Amino acid sequence: MKVLLTSTLYPTPQAPKIVGGAEIFARRFAEGLVQRGDEVEVIRAASAPQQARESCNGIDIYSAPVQNIYLPFTEQKNVALRSIWHAVDDWQMQAPLIAERVRAFKPDVMHSNNLSGLTTAIWRVAAHLGVPVLHTLHDYYLTCPRCSRFDKGRACEHTCTSCGILSYHRKRATHWLSAVVGVSERVLSIHTDMGMFTETPIRTVIRNASTEPPREPYPRPICTTEVTFGFIGRLTEEKGIDNLMRALAMLPHDRIRMLIAGRVSDEEQRRLRALAPDARIEFMGFVSPDDFYRQVDVVVAPSIWHDPGPLVVADAKAAGRPLLGTPFGGMPEVIEHGVTGWLTEADPQSLAGSMLAIAADPHKIDEISRRLIADTNKWVFADVLSSYKNLYEQLRQQRMSRLHAATADAPLGRTVGKGRLIPR
Repeated sequence: MKVLLTSTLYPTPQAPKIVGGAEIFARRFAEGLVQRGDEVEVIRAASAPQQARESCNGIDIYSAPVQNIYLPFTEQKNVALRSIWHAVDDWQMQAPLIAERVRAFKPDVMHSNNLSGLTTAIWRVAAHLGVPVLHTLHDYYLTCPRCSRFDKGRACEHTCTSCGILSYHRKRATHWLSAVVGVSERVLSIHTDMGMFTETPIRTVIRNASTEPPREPYPRPICTTEVTFGFIGRLTEEKGIDNLMRALAMLPHDRIRMLIAGRVSDEEQRRLRALAPDARIEFMGFVSPDDFYRQVDVVVAPSIWHDPGPLVVADAKAAGRPLLGTPFGGMPEVIEHGVTGWLTEADPQSLAGSMLAIAADPHKIDEISRRLIADTNKWVFADVLSSYKNLYEQLRQQRMSRLHAATADAPLGRTVGKGRLIPR
């Protein structure tokens, strides 16, 4: 099977930038396909002018020039420039590198992930050249220029007028897709409830699994005097870090300890500490998942946006660590309250109350931890690969059937797009 995989970011030695879980997934996924014997090429958005092809772990990575006024994930405070950037991204029609690699590599399927900078033009070009296109929803790019559906400290329940205008062509472009995959039911339903993917033949959910499971998960010893909670990831407003700090300010610091893993500036660290000046908080910086999970009893994911499928949930389960989450995004679908973790409202008072109740029952922490470790029906990354491979094969078979039918019906024609016949 030949797979052309696209992702806005794809971390390599020459372009190591990581913003979230989507690019971690993309690399782990591509390398997993190669390990299974598939041929994979990757196209990402260029992070520098004239960025050369790079080979990494048996995969050729090409960088498509970003045809816009600045690069994706560039901090830009000028509202007018941001609006122009989104408008340009929405109206892109050409993807010359995609066309070049489709003709040269001849993939059986193109699998797109995050789209900022690459744009939905890649779907159009691949489909015109007869390649089935599968897209995975890791974010809300198709409905929201910010990709988060989060504004002014709250998750957006409806698409505002400006987002509707700035993403108009993105939504229309979904008719080029042969399949769409949500990493949770929630992220898929948010899009389908808006009338998207009505022409997409395959709409399904494939949940995330841990991309880097711990080497040796083990149960934590029961501790009756204190419980160590942990937060890992981006320390941003939508991830609920401020609410977590305010919750810690309400808790007895002699019984609860907090470890926070993730990149954070000294200035931001001081701001966060000021929200809970007496709490026992340790900022670990950027550390390996193994180093983090071995030191915590319970993981906290206090998100206040509809996080499509946070990898922290899968990673915590793989590490045998119970997780305290919120009823946003994909978390309620994968956390069974009181069995694999707990769910709580995201406000500081609710968080504090839940953390205090958890700390008061260390035997429950130990019970859930041992249950997670003993689970013989784990959803692992190999299952994710197999699920996508099944979809790829289905798309390839459908493509071959269309080509066969088109050839039989009109042998003097040629096929483009999703099997449409164009006279010579």
